[in-house]
Amino acid sequence: MSYRRTAAIARKELLHIVRDRRSLGLALALPLVLLLLFGYALSLDVDRIPTVIYDQDRTPESRELVQRFEGSRYFSILGVVDNYRAIERGIDRDRVLLAVVIPKDYARNLANGTGTEVQLLLDGSDSNTASIARGYAESVVQTHAAALRAEGQNRKTGISTPPPVEARVRIWYNSELKSRNYIVPGLIAVTLMIIAALLTSLTIAREWETGAMEQLLSTPVRPAELALGKIAAYFLLGATDMFTALTAGVFIFGVPIRGSVVFLIFTSCLFTFGALSWGVLLSALTRNQTMAFQLGMVSSFLPAFLLSGFVYSIENMPGVIQVITHIVPARYFVTILKGVCLKGAGMEILWTEVLFLFLYAGVVFLITTRTLRQKVA
Repeated sequence: MSYRRTAAIARKELLHIVRDRRSLGLALALPLVLLLLFGYALSLDVDRIPTVIYDQDRTPESRELVQRFEGSRYFSILGVVDNYRAIERGIDRDRVLLAVVIPKDYARNLANGTGTEVQLLLDGSDSNTASIARGYAESVVQTHAAALRAEGQNRKTGISTPPPVEARVRIWYNSELKSRNYIVPGLIAVTLMIIAALLTSLTIAREWETGAMEQLLSTPVRPAELALGKIAAYFLLGATDMFTALTAGVFIFGVPIRGSVVFLIFTSCLFTFGALSWGVLLSALTRNQTMAFQLGMVSSFLPAFLLSGFVYSIENMPGVIQVITHIVPARYFVTILKGVCLKGAGMEILWTEVLFLFLYAGVVFLITTRTLRQKVA
């Protein structure tokens, strides 16, 4: 392999990138646009749940329970209704997610010690949000019930009895439970995968369409030099996008980086090289820019978004799909990003993911050079 010929290919590709100012501007701006769009629009936080109260008892005891919901940041009390029909209309019009129904004999049953029930009505059209809202509501009711139980026992015995078991929760790595800290690192991986694959998916196909490839074939340049030269040119652009994405994640969204920055940059470069190699491979397999673009989008965006664990938990997927996710490189890079940013993990923990990214980049580059050799032949 000749360094001189590789550098010449890289210089030629860099000149082409600089001259195409529209594509250059789009490639530099798109990562930031995607991060801002998804980072602010996509949220897994469930708070300020629109809630209505149907208090059939209207006693001081029932108002205490209502105050529990009003004092929680997870619920937004829209008002009080006086029938089930109003609850149904609110849920049908997507104005209400939760309705708390307090029965007529609530206070009397509490005084008698016979126990009482509180009805929770939820809009189950969004099952995930409804499940989280139900958990929050049940927690409020159970906490209030425990306080009433302790108060009743205190009145009977005159002795304040502490609970036999006290749970003390410690939340590691994301103490504020912000979904943004979980989403943005995965979003960086998805963005880099899309940009890197699309940057190089058109390069060789474009040269076949314009006739420039025939001129390259008349030179002594080798397939490996051709592939490496093109990847090197676009790697500079990909590295800029990578720096933009990481900077935006830290300074705009406040995502912490608790691990080694050097390790994070190294793995990001490794992942970017593999994604660029994949784009060159698609461009070599197809001599049509439209086909190359479509294959690049389908093979980069969909797997990275759906099968990387970026939003959807891999553990909850069917067994067959879980097996397929092992060939998605974005899955391993998402794990690395979350491990470095949130947990402060390094090579001693994430060496398996790094090894897979290294194998992925090497195998894809090798297949690319063989494909180009066949095209040249």
